[in-house]
Amino acid sequence: MASELPPIDPSLRIGAVHLAVSDIARSADFYEHVLGLPLISREPEMALLGGDPARPALVLIGLAHPTPVPVRSTGLFHVAWLHPSRPALAATIRRLATSRWPITGASDHGVSEALYLSDPDALGIEIYVDRPRERWQLDPDGDGVKMDTLPLDLDDLLASSDGEAGPARPAAMAVGHVHLKVADVPRASAFYRNALGFDEKARLPGAAFLAADAYHHHVGLNSWQSAGASTPPDTAPGLRAVEFELAGDGALAALQRRLSVFTPAPPAVQSEPDGISLIDPDGDRIVFRSP
Repeated sequence: MASELPPIDPSLRIGAVHLAVSDIARSADFYEHVLGLPLISREPEMALLGGDPARPALVLIGLAHPTPVPVRSTGLFHVAWLHPSRPALAATIRRLATSRWPITGASDHGVSEALYLSDPDALGIEIYVDRPRERWQLDPDGDGVKMDTLPLDLDDLLASSDGEAGPARPAAMAVGHVHLKVADVPRASAFYRNALGFDEKARLPGAAFLAADAYHHHVGLNSWQSAGASTPPDTAPGLRAVEFELAGDGALAALQRRLSVFTPAPPAVQSEPDGISLIDPDGDRIVFRSP
């Protein structure tokens, strides 16, 4: 049984996300100059961004004939960009303000401080900083972490910086988690737990949060706008892949063993350079690589 196998690699991290966009030039300009990700390269139908030229954190793929994202569909809720410090997050907020880019929400989650916005294709973005882990509160049952949605003290957060918008910070901003819209939260959570070996850390009405090791979450799942919905068309902007990085071949082999015994049927697994890929129950492609 998959539940009797070791959990997914506790050192897992998200290496990259792939997004399909309607206008490469427009999106690359936004992610470089507004969000603050260094541009690695840009071609007519692809752009790579991130602090490490050898390991892009964001892959943008141009759509030839884009169509709108259906309101009721599964797919991306947001990509969450983790900052290394409160001053770094404050600098990003000031850069957004200087660019007059709208921020759509802000929350104190207890484990983190976060703000929300959308990219030029209305794809969701979270920018956040974690609080020190020793300040995270455990769930009452002790099996996870307590995550709140409280008002964010934005003035206090901005006061942590020197007041300058600041340049892009190479190698500082990384994908901390991805949050997905799913048709059925229990079904999706069971897949990430039982097939892949993630641990469910928190549950809210219509949402679940899963992680490797003791992190608050690497994957968020919700059905707030997508209960019973189908996948969006390939012509719509949205998520095309999430790349997870594992510690080595042993971790990858352990994951493959879990997948081989998943019931009711093992998912179809494709070979990838240095790893494997598969499709989750809501049509999202997930890739696991080992260095």
